[in-house]
Amino acid sequence: WFWPDTWMYTANTTDVALLKRAHKKMVKAVDSAWEGRADGLPYKDKNQLVTMASIIEKETAVASERDQVASVFINRLRIGMRLQTDPTVIYGMGERYNGKLSRADLETPTAYNTYTITGLPPGAIATPGADSLKAAAHPAKTPYLYFVADGKGGHTFNTNLASHNKSVQD
Repeated sequence: WFWPDTWMYTANTTDVALLKRAHKKMVKAVDSAWEGRADGLPYKDKNQLVTMASIIEKETAVASERDQVASVFINRLRIGMRLQTDPTVIYGMGERYNGKLSRADLETPTAYNTYTITGLPPGAIATPGADSLKAAAHPAKTPYLYFVADGKGGHTFNTNLASHNKSVQD
């Protein structure tokens, strides 16, 4: 894990030294998030916290929505529902991803495809920032199980499939 940041360094700084600094800062942030996390979250270890944070990071660029996105995934994990999140499919496809997802892509099993696996994928799909780590450690308490992009840069959140399908149509 590496902390995402702009790093200042001198001309004689080695790449290894810079990576160690970024890693040390990320470990500190993850340790802090892990120690201060809300009670009852369904994570087995710090890796799962980082994995969740990475999914949140890729799902929304709207900082104020991250805890709600986290709540959807936590609610799904708690009831054994698949996460069904496109960024995990894209990550699992690797270089095969051409900018568009098809139904076949969603149905093709990979270790990261949360349409075909239950629970979290085996590792992070991106480097999460502070807001995503915070959301993974302190998700909002909501009844939401679904969300869809609202076409304005944010998301619409729903509690049931019928409402979700209506939001998809809108």
